[in-house]
Amino acid sequence: MEKKSSIKSSTLLGRIWGFFQKCLFLVLSFGPMPNHIAFIMDGNRRFAKSRGIKQGGGHSIGFAALISTLQYCYEMGVKYVTVYAFSIDNFKRKPEEVQSVMKLMQEKIDELLKEESIVNEYGIRINFWGNLKLLSDPVRLAVEKAMTTTAKNTGPVLSVCVAYTSTDEIMHAIEESCTKKINKVQERNGSGYEIMENLVSVADLEQLLYTADCPDPDIVIRTSGETRLSNFLLWQTTFSHLQNPSPLWPEFSFRHLVWAILEYQKEGGCEFNSDIPVAPEKFCCCWNLPQISIAPFSYVRRKKMAASGDSVIEAYRKSICMLVIDKLQMRKSW
Repeated sequence: MEKKSSIKSSTLLGRIWGFFQKCLFLVLSFGPMPNHIAFIMDGNRRFAKSRGIKQGGGHSIGFAALISTLQYCYEMGVKYVTVYAFSIDNFKRKPEEVQSVMKLMQEKIDELLKEESIVNEYGIRINFWGNLKLLSDPVRLAVEKAMTTTAKNTGPVLSVCVAYTSTDEIMHAIEESCTKKINKVQERNGSGYEIMENLVSVADLEQLLYTADCPDPDIVIRTSGETRLSNFLLWQTTFSHLQNPSPLWPEFSFRHLVWAILEYQKEGGCEFNSDIPVAPEKFCCCWNLPQISIAPFSYVRRKKMAASGDSVIEAYRKSICMLVIDKLQMRKSW
């Protein structure tokens, strides 16, 4: 009887939690949602050390945190997620540690390709970005299999940066661009020694970056409170909203992700426009929200999406977003 009661209780709690999530996602949808979130998954080793977990244990728990975070992102409508899994500089660590991480990576890639995995549930397409030649043969084969298997998936996109640094990516793009230009000259003149102006253009370079088919990140989140990008997507993050929450990566949870999106909506994802005045006080009584002075408080518009001819009703809906954000920001329980 106790077991059945426990199962019923957990089922009920699961339904309540699911309903709460849907309501929260609905509130978030009133504001500008990020299309692409990038994560620097920092703190796995420190997490393991602080809890006396054996080598590799922190990375295993970190993988579980990644799966949960991916699920939340895709349920919110985030189309692209990029994670910094292993830097080229990480190969300088102890050989046994590198080998342990590579073995774990191979195991987790195989898990992702199982029928009941999150990849098949959401139809995820997986990219691996980096100098894959540096990987061991078993890991490289697993990586190639994952990309081939999911290539035709039409759902969200997960990009994993492994054996990666941004400088290496840029150098690779420059070399590829120069090679293509020289080959064209050789085809035309039979010589590769012709001096060409503008040998490498920005447009040529961007087409040859690993991220060519992916929009730039709207948000970059580095856990553990660190403020460095550590050679991650340096070219692509010029206009990204950078955040550095204090939890270590295995501790990163739903509430941290929601808070990151709220911060993005308030600081980086919205802009104000005074063309269409709104009356937020009409909504305060409905939502039980305080009168908050935002100067200038008017019409919240999503960058590159809202047209100048939006209706006043749409303006009101978008105003709710900022009111809710400020309401939640006043609470310290997150």
